[in-house]
Amino acid sequence: MIEINKTAIGIAAGLAGTLFIGYCIYFDKKRRNEPDYKKKVRERRRRNRKTGSAKQGMPNLNDHEAIERYFLQEIQLGENLIARGDFETGVEHLANAIVVCGQPARLLQVLQSSLPAQVFAMLIIKMQEFGNRAAESGEGLTGSGSRSSQIENSANILESSGPAVIDDLE
Repeated sequence: MIEINKTAIGIAAGLAGTLFIGYCIYFDKKRRNEPDYKKKVRERRRRNRKTGSAKQGMPNLNDHEAIERYFLQEIQLGENLIARGDFETGVEHLANAIVVCGQPARLLQVLQSSLPAQVFAMLIIKMQEFGNRAAESGEGLTGSGSRSSQIENSANILESSGPAVIDDLE
């Protein structure tokens, strides 16, 4: 049998890695030297700026379908993370969904009945933080004053009905 020693394997792996990196550098340089490259990059950035997809987080608030996709995505992410035990990140995603929701009070009622008490208390605290940040900045949470006031009112209503939930944490 042919016996391959460790140094030969190491040299072959190093050579393969070097060739791969060289291949990547060559084609990246070729791509960047295309006459249309800068033009295409500018157009893509301009398009992203117009649609609002360049920034992470909130969708374009004028696009109802984008808001709906974002809402469903955040609800699903939040539920999955909470199911895995990552409560803080899950609550953050649920709070993002509430921010863009058209009827936050109703959504909070549904979440109150479906989430464990401690997780729901964390959600209320997160919503209060959002409300405080919006009040400090003098703007709505999403740039819409009516949505901000809806969320603040919903959090206040549930806060007044939920001190027992918050007491469970202590």
